[in-house]
Amino acid sequence: MSRIDESREFLPVRIAVLTVSDTRSPEDDRSGDVLAARIAEAGHVLAAREILRDDREAIAERLRSWCADPGIDVVISTGGTGLTGRDVTVEAHRDVYEKEIDAFGVVFTHVSMAKIGTSAVQSRATGGVAAGTYLFALPGSPGACKDAWDEILKLQLDYRHRPCNFVEIMPRLDEHLRRK
Repeated sequence: MSRIDESREFLPVRIAVLTVSDTRSPEDDRSGDVLAARIAEAGHVLAAREILRDDREAIAERLRSWCADPGIDVVISTGGTGLTGRDVTVEAHRDVYEKEIDAFGVVFTHVSMAKIGTSAVQSRATGGVAAGTYLFALPGSPGACKDAWDEILKLQLDYRHRPCNFVEIMPRLDEHLRRK
């Protein structure tokens, strides 16, 4: 069973939050606020925060630029994961991924099923890795952001989490780029 190993030192990670929405502004970005608050409460660093419209190329470009930034370890986006024509966040993430974390969407769906039942099938939450940076796309609702953080990301982004976690393998995420 998973647990926090108190004998290990907590290692803060630097996390960027991207809200994808045609209607949100900094004043009413509740999902971005939820993520920013939880990141700080957990002891991590909010490295960047931005709001972009539902534009696949612009989203992918922001993800790439944050992946290239040595001051950012993780990018969490919120919004644009649904089924409508304007929902292009998942496609933008997949344009950037080197590897997809397939189980992230599965686990998120499992968590969501306990909260919202079969409505969970409408989410396309996803996770992946690019240029040594973790990328996660969450739905745009504050509840979904709380669930993803509280049930998955808070644990996996804690170096003390056992039996394994995302932080301990961070130094090896881009090892293929360093090989000659």
